[in-house]
Amino acid sequence: MKFKQSDGQNQRIERISTSHLVVGIDIAKETHVAQATNFRGIVLSKRHLTFSNTIEGFEKLERWIDGIRQKHCLKGLIIGMEPTGHYGYNLANWLTGKGNSVVMVNPATTKRNKENRDNSPSKSDPKDALVIADVISRGYYYEYSRQAIVFQRLQTIMSDREYWVTNSVRLQNRIIRWLDIRFPEYFSVFKDWTCKRSLATLKEFPSPQDLESLSVPEVITGWREHMKRAGGSTGMQKAAELIAHAKNSIGETTALIEAKQDLQRLLQDFERVVEILERIEKDIQVLLSEIPMPGHLRSIGLGTICIAAILSGAGDLRQYAHGNQLLRKAGLNLAESTSGKRKGQIVLSKRGDATMRKYLYLATLQLVGNHPVFRQLHENNVQVKQMKKQQSVFKLLGKLARIIIGIVQRGEAFSPEKVTPTCIQAA
Repeated sequence: MKFKQSDGQNQRIERISTSHLVVGIDIAKETHVAQATNFRGIVLSKRHLTFSNTIEGFEKLERWIDGIRQKHCLKGLIIGMEPTGHYGYNLANWLTGKGNSVVMVNPATTKRNKENRDNSPSKSDPKDALVIADVISRGYYYEYSRQAIVFQRLQTIMSDREYWVTNSVRLQNRIIRWLDIRFPEYFSVFKDWTCKRSLATLKEFPSPQDLESLSVPEVITGWREHMKRAGGSTGMQKAAELIAHAKNSIGETTALIEAKQDLQRLLQDFERVVEILERIEKDIQVLLSEIPMPGHLRSIGLGTICIAAILSGAGDLRQYAHGNQLLRKAGLNLAESTSGKRKGQIVLSKRGDATMRKYLYLATLQLVGNHPVFRQLHENNVQVKQMKKQQSVFKLLGKLARIIIGIVQRGEAFSPEKVTPTCIQAA
């Protein structure tokens, strides 16, 4: 049976009974605001509660909730909030640690329902808390649950890695900009400026003026300060090309001393970030060895970082019943706006984990390029079914999600025979 979103919403509504107290909390950095309603959205508190993001504030919230429950004889409790960055993380964990039922509400949902209470676009913290409680009472929420420790560790280290990857890209762009201005012919010699010989060149002879008066042996001698195999036929060829381009360079020559100092600082930072990323990858491999699932995912052809990104974003894959749930978690489910004769464009919802969405897409591209089964499926989509290449990639992305959940649920390795359609096998 196909899962319908309304079915899940109905189940969540049925869970909230007449004996439930619904608490909505508007999260902020230092001071939170809470409002309490019954299952119909009727306000039960005389005034909203303002409490600090401290243990004293959390205990104040607990006393306030207990008072309302006793006054109105309510046994059940459901507490909801928006996932506002990291500000509500400690409160949500503290509440769940106390055995409370904590749920999350999509900020887009509360934004669209802001005028339902008073037919006004006005915004305030007490009103936002009340809107959150109202949205919960109608079943528009999802459960907040903490993953096992190993998945929390994986999520933390992957978040750290994304930060350093961003720094690495920023530094690389700065270095490329420097070369475009000072030595634009450089990329005619080194297609990959991050290789050892190129980095040795940038440290010893960063500008054309440093190279134009040198001989090939002198350049190779300079390289030996930073690499073992500096000579050979490749080294002599590269040195000769560098000298020739340096003599005819059109690069900027003003403020050269300051520019070279800037480049050396950029190179030092870049090498430091590369070293950090290498250490992080080793730590990720150690963490993955503590989880049984990566072995199944590697059988598909997924790399270490891709597997870590999926597991850090989705958590324990055994909790998913279907690949579509994984797609929804990553915001890769489809959304369409159609009315009457107008048929809107089908787009990705992008309501989910952006990092996991990125790595699932990159993994699919890699499999299409390198994996014979996915390459065959892609060619069949494009040539036989007349799909556009990008459309085929996203179709295969959905297939990848279903394969991932399928092999994890069954605890088996990837089997190409179960994926490739019979008509393609016969061809």
